[in-house]
Amino acid sequence: MLSFVEMFLPLIAVVLVICPLFYMGKKGTNAKNAKFKLVAQISIFAGVFALAMVFQLNGMVALAAEGTNAAVSIVGTNAQGMGFLAAALSTSCSAIGAGIAVAAAAPAAIGAISENSENFGKAIIFVALGEGVAIYGLLISILIMNKI
Repeated sequence: MLSFVEMFLPLIAVVLVICPLFYMGKKGTNAKNAKFKLVAQISIFAGVFALAMVFQLNGMVALAAEGTNAAVSIVGTNAQGMGFLAAALSTSCSAIGAGIAVAAAAPAAIGAISENSENFGKAIIFVALGEGVAIYGLLISILIMNKI
């Protein structure tokens, strides 16, 4: 049976993340509330991180209470760890590259379409090529994860 903490800690984490976003989404950004938004985002991250750590420690305490060694429950080799890092790097680097590509291509495509609507097909291809980079990185990370 789930304890009170196991049931409500994820809910509290979700509420911590979502509630301040309503305030941030309602009001526009200006010099007055820009610092508040930055501090709010950092504090949301810190709060959710702290709750996740408490939830993780609660799980380890439950494992220890069952007589299972919590350190032994995580088994793996260095090769598996490097594989996970390679998968994470391929996904993250390709997503960053796709973001840079779309950030450059999308405004140019919108400008070209606004000048001549016949350029839509040509413009959308360049935006889609930039987004395809992220998909390629995701596919590579899936292939790496299958080999681990």
